[in-house]
Amino acid sequence: MPEPVHSAQPLTTRDAGPAEGAGASSAALPCLAALQVAPDGDRVVVRIHGELDFGGRQLEQALTKALDRSARGIDLDLSGVGFCDCSGLNLLLDLRRRSLEQGKTLTIRVGCPSVDRLLELTGARELFLSADLPNAPDLGIPTGNIDRELRKEVDELRRAMRTRPAIDLARGILMASFGLSPEAAWTVLVTASQNTNTKLHLLARDLVGTVQGEPLPEKVQQQLAAAVTQARTMAEAPPA
Repeated sequence: MPEPVHSAQPLTTRDAGPAEGAGASSAALPCLAALQVAPDGDRVVVRIHGELDFGGRQLEQALTKALDRSARGIDLDLSGVGFCDCSGLNLLLDLRRRSLEQGKTLTIRVGCPSVDRLLELTGARELFLSADLPNAPDLGIPTGNIDRELRKEVDELRRAMRTRPAIDLARGILMASFGLSPEAAWTVLVTASQNTNTKLHLLARDLVGTVQGEPLPEKVQQQLAAAVTQARTMAEAPPA
């Protein structure tokens, strides 16, 4: 086991400024994670401990330096991570993008329950697997196109994560307004989106805007009302 060549102690608002590429607001939150970097042949092993949340963006500069020092890329050991949210996943996705730009790879050698759950929910697990690792899936993508395909997947995933908060808020509005279950509220959104030929995140944004007095188009109101009525009917129907 190689000796660590770098370690980042937990950062606080007193000893850390904004990380490169992160918003200034990230410096207002303490970083509850630390990392150790150790060379492993032509790769670098990075062990992360603590919580990967918005404050964890302050590790970005150290992670970028570790990537720059490697010849082929980084293998992550996340066994010491106790919590990870979307901000932490975005940090890993950004590092994955940088590794692709340098012709390198980023893999998760050892995972943890919190990160594994996010990877499963978002379908991003394949982005952090190497063809050299056991149980790595066959993506069915020619080698010459794999970088482009992975970049596309990262972009689509990040776009979905940006629109998710509005969708969750819209579901909450429907649940509170009409007494719907989470599943029924989701069905109402999807049905109204399809019937009005409106993208789901745009419909959700407009629905959230009604809280501030912004009116919905009449067609959207009609389709939402019809979808709510259908969802209630299905909920009240006895099981077959």
